[in-house]
Amino acid sequence: MQDYIDLGRARSLSNSIRIPSGGFFAHQMNLPNSLTTLRIFFVPLLVVVLLTREPNFDFWGLAVHFEVWGVLILLAAAATDAADGYFARKRNEVTTLGILLDPIADKLLISAAFISLVEMGLVPAWMVVIIIGREFIVLGLRNIAASEGLIIPASPLGKTKMVLQVICGCAVILAAKHAALKPLGRLLLWLVVISAIISAVHYFQMFWSQVNDRIQQRRKSLLILEQGKKPQNVPTR
Repeated sequence: MQDYIDLGRARSLSNSIRIPSGGFFAHQMNLPNSLTTLRIFFVPLLVVVLLTREPNFDFWGLAVHFEVWGVLILLAAAATDAADGYFARKRNEVTTLGILLDPIADKLLISAAFISLVEMGLVPAWMVVIIIGREFIVLGLRNIAASEGLIIPASPLGKTKMVLQVICGCAVILAAKHAALKPLGRLLLWLVVISAIISAVHYFQMFWSQVNDRIQQRRKSLLILEQGKKPQNVPTR
């Protein structure tokens, strides 16, 4: 009799839990997440165009070289970065998959673009080390904060840095064929490096202000627990 009752409960529970049609990924892959995934697919395409310096052809008498394609790909990828956040908020489609993929896609795009520019001899390697190193520092700080149940919000400095990185990348790519743009590209590179350093310091300040108090409180609680577990000295006669 108990088996029949348990079976009935299991059936009622299974009826109450309905999995969306198409499975988990079909439910997660909404418009914002599709745009984020598209940005990831732009990364290898951008690398191939920059490192092979292809394609180069004339379109109705207009020379369209690899640097134009590189800029178009980078701008298209940056547009998906702005669009996925906009649609996620407007359509209330913020998902766990999107939260995980969005920063990964951003870091892949920027890292791939600037490492390719180093390989092309257009950007000093030490500058790219600072730019990419900042991304890993911020990621590490956010992970530590998340382990403490805290969230470090995106700052205006971080958003400004992203815009500068895209503009700088476009200018440096175009400078590969147009030497007149090299001074502009170098100026933007310095602005990107400076903004990366300043935003990294700013993120650390936000991280420390939120996490330090939490860690101190946890240490005090652990100390109190350890003192409570120690055996009390009982006087003997």
